[in-house]
Amino acid sequence: MTETAEIADDFNRWVDWIEKSGRVSGLAVAVVKDDQVMLERGIGYANWATQEEVGPDTVFRLASLSKAFATTLAGLLVEDGLMSWDTRISNVLPTFALADADSSKNLTVEDILSHRVGLPHNTYDNLLEQDEPYPLLVERLSEVKLSCPTGDFYAYQNVAFSMIGDVTYALTGDFFYHEVEKRIFHPLGMQSATYGRDALESSAHWARPHRRSGKTWKPFMPNEIYYRMPPAAGVNASLRDMEQWLIAQMGGRPDVLPNALLSELQTPLVETPRDLRSTPWRRGRLGDARYALGWRIYDYEGEQLVFHAGAVQGYRAMIGFLPKHKFGVVMLWNCESATPSGLMPMLLDRFLGLPAVDWAGVGNVLRARNNGGN
Repeated sequence: MTETAEIADDFNRWVDWIEKSGRVSGLAVAVVKDDQVMLERGIGYANWATQEEVGPDTVFRLASLSKAFATTLAGLLVEDGLMSWDTRISNVLPTFALADADSSKNLTVEDILSHRVGLPHNTYDNLLEQDEPYPLLVERLSEVKLSCPTGDFYAYQNVAFSMIGDVTYALTGDFFYHEVEKRIFHPLGMQSATYGRDALESSAHWARPHRRSGKTWKPFMPNEIYYRMPPAAGVNASLRDMEQWLIAQMGGRPDVLPNALLSELQTPLVETPRDLRSTPWRRGRLGDARYALGWRIYDYEGEQLVFHAGAVQGYRAMIGFLPKHKFGVVMLWNCESATPSGLMPMLLDRFLGLPAVDWAGVGNVLRARNNGGN
């Protein structure tokens, strides 16, 4: 058994514990090394009411993991010469405005995709959740007092980020999601990846969101809210789809995503200091945290970690990889349990030969390996 296979075996045992613990309604996980899937596993149920099990083809909502698809498409449009990262939003969308005239004029594609708009954190997400339509919220950005000049600091956005969809339509004459399907999903063989709630519910196998009901789980119907902003949170995909996405983002599909493009997407642009203290594993392992283009870039005990998480009602998702080692993991689950979130840093610790820490609370199932690694 190879070292990497042993690591995958340890991870598999931790997933066994989570399955027995009942802490998730359903979970799909994959571990990839050097373009090969080392572990592919589903546990629990896509629908507890019917006892349909989670499998590798079960489709989940990705929430904010969608952002990297938007930035990747933007990079392909840059490669096509239709725009540059420095293209000003106001030159493409003439009616767009922020409260400050200079910021309105200077805001670039790169700024919106790296959350450097200058708006307060998560501007208008609250109104989106109150059923305000996305186009109206974009118009109302001009009413919001800026926290800082455009391009200076990081503040996470969904509404402003999603303007890349409007930019895409203005430049190509095609809908954003059509371009992603044509340029990314289909070439990568992401056969069940789609956009929107209707497409999710039309999937042959899809994971219902669940909430706790006593000692078991109860499914409910997905909401529409964040689907209204496809670039920020609109993608649905299965574990098999995400394995191909992970391989491509680690450089395994240069025919679709060239290495120069990946380098652009994964180059850190702005500090995100809040990340350094947001969870125990981040506090314990991260030496630096920044945002690139649709990706968070962390210094994980001296190794670069490319990462993103996603969360909407009833769904959670995580993806992370060490580009130097072409080693990564993706996890999708259909409830709001925090337990699976600790599995990724445990896997990274095991791979890097770091002291074992029980970030997921799996107790004595954790196999401490303070020596070795890769």
